[in-house]
Amino acid sequence: MEIAALGAGLAVSIAGIGGGIGMGLAGGKAFEAIARQPEIGGEVRTLLFIVLAFIETLTIYGLVIAFMLYGKI
Repeated sequence: MEIAALGAGLAVSIAGIGGGIGMGLAGGKAFEAIARQPEIGGEVRTLLFIVLAFIETLTIYGLVIAFMLYGKI
């Protein structure tokens, strides 16, 4: 019982930390690219939003796994 709760907490926390780090790195690199070549800012911004959506999807998968584990308690 307690192991499922621990697993749920770990799933959410690891997914959140990983997603936050990934978003920070992607955003930083996008800002660097726009600073180097301002004329491609629109293209970089569009790609950044797509990448951020994929990263957020992986974080939500961690939340879904936590709910599944919590349902086992």
